Amino acid sequence: MVAQITAKTTKPVPGIRELPLVGSLHTHNKDRLNLYLRIMRECGDVGQFHYGPYSLIQINAPELVHRVLVEQAYDFDKGEVLHKAFGPILGQGLFISEGDFHRKQRKLIAPSFQPRQIVSYADAMVNYGEQIQQDWRDGMTIAINQEMTHLTMSIVGKVLFDADVFTEADELGAAMTGILTFVNYTLSSFFPVPLDWPVPRSRRARRALAVLDRRIQKMVEERRSSSEERDDFLSVLLKAREEDGGAMNDKQLRDESLTLFGAGHETTATALTWAWYLLATHPDSYQKLRQEVDMVLQGRTPTYADLAHLPYSLQVFKETLRMYPPAYAMTRVALHDLEIAGYPVRKRQTVLIPIYAIHRRPDYYPAPEVFRPERFAPENEKGPFREQVDRRRSHQRYWRL
Repeated sequence: MVAQITAKTTKPVPGIRELPLVGSLHTHNKDRLNLYLRIMRECGDVGQFHYGPYSLIQINAPELVHRVLVEQAYDFDKGEVLHKAFGPILGQGLFISEGDFHRKQRKLIAPSFQPRQIVSYADAMVNYGEQIQQDWRDGMTIAINQEMTHLTMSIVGKVLFDADVFTEADELGAAMTGILTFVNYTLSSFFPVPLDWPVPRSRRARRALAVLDRRIQKMVEERRSSSEERDDFLSVLLKAREEDGGAMNDKQLRDESLTLFGAGHETTATALTWAWYLLATHPDSYQKLRQEVDMVLQGRTPTYADLAHLPYSLQVFKETLRMYPPAYAMTRVALHDLEIAGYPVRKRQTVLIPIYAIHRRPDYYPAPEVFRPERFAPENEKGPFREQVDRRRSHQRYWRL
């Protein structure tokens, strides 16, 4: 469990064999997923590696992840690396904000994710899904990652901004793509060039950011001056009120809009791409999914209500996310000296949660490299840890992002 460090209870964190001085820096940059797997295999539930002179604690047990992200969430923050990568882009959006401000924003935004609100977005998802198929022909070679990016960008553009034309070719869509490219570069580089430096990469990102700021501000002003009722996400955010009646200012509306776009676009496109790949390479699973869809829909357009009658389809997506999670790892930084399962974590030390590796624990997922959607059938999905989490969540109201 997570607790304060005491000299009598702490034990040395197991580690892996590494190079002098640089540690696992080269390995992490070259093949980090296999590095996470190696640490989990060699060290067990808690392990340690070095990124140059910096040590990171890797936790590989679901119950310890639950403690860090839920039970002791406020003993950690998101750390300087994430703030440097996302702060200049997302400002104080929900993904990167901390503390009381984060809690306030989460409370404001939470009603927008209630089922009744999500239902209203289902039609847009179906409509764009049907549109994108119209150009597909039997025998064509399709760049499925590009198609899924186009699809999710169109859906998020409609749901978030009520924009009917929102693709990579549109000015706003191109700016979004440019900003995400810059963020990915920042996260994957040991010494990334800052946004405000006068170099071509940073200049392109600043130009893209200026387009986003201008266009989002224009949409905010249009909605403020109009009496028309709209149900896109930006309009919902405009109407959100705190307990004292206060609303988000324009800067916060912009920050949350960009955060929601990033959360709903790139990661979703990646997950859908992997789902297509796995179905294409596992024809039996593809046929089973297709038979279920044909039986339930019988050729008609799907609705939100149909989801409850497509259990195997849900199992396919869950297994896809297990094998290829778009967010393959996440980090938290300790705000003070503490313990995890009896191991010391020092103030400002990074705790790494290797989602990809945990999803490959054979004690939780036998034959973890095998695509097996049936793992997530209702009779198979329950287990000791799941039941433990359900009990804990009964008195935990929110997960911290």
